[in-house]
Amino acid sequence: MNKEQQELKRFLEQHVEWCKRQDSKLEMLENKLYEMKEIAEYARDHELLPIDRERLQEQLDILEQEVHSLEQQLHFEIN
Repeated sequence: MNKEQQELKRFLEQHVEWCKRQDSKLEMLENKLYEMKEIAEYARDHELLPIDRERLQEQLDILEQEVHSLEQQLHFEIN
């Protein structure tokens, strides 16, 4: 394998690793959004006490922060 082929191989290997990292972050993002959906549907379908609504809202707030963090990581790596 000549030098040019080695450089191309190294470049492609790095790109594959980058894609794997992006895919992992997208999977985490999808899981958090799904969890948020489940919480919202549960709240919609059940009569909840105010304390329960507050607890669910706190969970949603935490998940929202995590989603924003993942979005920033994805955006940072793309640019």
